[in-house]
Amino acid sequence: MTTPTARILVVDDEPQIRRFLRLGLTAAGYRVDEAGSVAEAEKLAAAIDPDLIVLDLGLPDRDGKVLIADLRRRSDVPVIVLSARDIEAEKIAALDLGADDYVAKPFGIGELLARVRAALRGRRRDAAVPEVLRVGALVIDGPAHRVTLAGELVKLTPKEFDLLALLAAHAGRVLPHRTILTKVWGPGHAEDTQYLRVFVGQLRAKLEADPAMPTLILTEPGVGYRLADTEEG
Repeated sequence: MTTPTARILVVDDEPQIRRFLRLGLTAAGYRVDEAGSVAEAEKLAAAIDPDLIVLDLGLPDRDGKVLIADLRRRSDVPVIVLSARDIEAEKIAALDLGADDYVAKPFGIGELLARVRAALRGRRRDAAVPEVLRVGALVIDGPAHRVTLAGELVKLTPKEFDLLALLAAHAGRVLPHRTILTKVWGPGHAEDTQYLRVFVGQLRAKLEADPAMPTLILTEPGVGYRLADTEEG
């Protein structure tokens, strides 16, 4: 049985960027549709129901974050923000609104394709709601609250387990500090980033070969954390 080809909507007002993305994504086997404004993107998204959206924030009619907010009221389609606005506040705002990832311009097509693959895999994992999550040698058994790494049992506290399970459920996708804190500790801890940093450090001490040079739980400076998807690259 042939796997259906994912359909990607590219939203950018620069024709040369759209052409570059179309060529790279098409060569990787994806179907590509294009829009140059928020209004055009809204119409296309409703008409074609894309599997993923690559979105620039600097659009001529409205800010791209408006489209993210609108999409999240009716859809869980993965959104990868692609923007020259390499400012932490912009990244955090886009991610808090529901974007799945953020790639700053200039960028390499290889990096973008890896993020696309991770986002599409994340959507399938979310839809399936697996009881057991596997990310490379890491296995997280939800019902048993059991974690193994390369076959070896890793003893975690309940909160460490919840934090790792959340990151694993979105492997390859950056999660903002606020999102993690709200989901694991509740809305009252949404600003406790130092608290989160401590728990990430504890997880790294138990899971990383060298906690000072992590390769599994990655920091997105000023934004949040991402569990490395071993299928990236």
